Amino acid sequence: MQRRIRKVHLPAEGESFLLKIVRGVLKHKDELDELIASYAPEWPIGQMAIIDRNILRIALFEFLIDGGTPPKVAINEAVELAKRFGSDSSRRFVNGVLGTSLSQHRASPRRRQKHESTVDRE
Repeated sequence: MQRRIRKVHLPAEGESFLLKIVRGVLKHKDELDELIASYAPEWPIGQMAIIDRNILRIALFEFLIDGGTPPKVAINEAVELAKRFGSDSSRRFVNGVLGTSLSQHRASPRRRQKHESTVDRE
C-alpha cells in the first residue's frame, strides 16, 4: 500500500527546524548509527526497517547530540511517527530503543552534565 504525500508549506520557523534536523542527522549519521547499534545490539542497522532507523536517528540527534529537545518530547514524537508510518511493531521497537538510550544516557557520567542542562528545559 502506497501512501499519498501531501505537499505542506511550512512557515519559515518550521522550515528552519526541519533543515536543522536533516542536516544534523546527515552530519552525525555514523555516530547515530553507532548509538543505535549499542542500544539495539540484537538488531543490525542494515536489518532494521528504514523508517524505524530514520526515526531513531532523528530522535537521538534531537536529544543526545543537538540537545535542543527534551528527551521525553523527542521520544513521544518518535513513537507517534512510528505509529503513523511504521509497521505494527515499530512503536514498541522505537520506544524500547529510545527508552534504553535515555536510561543509559542518564547513567553515563560523561553525559550527565549535558543531560542535566537538557532536563532543566523539560
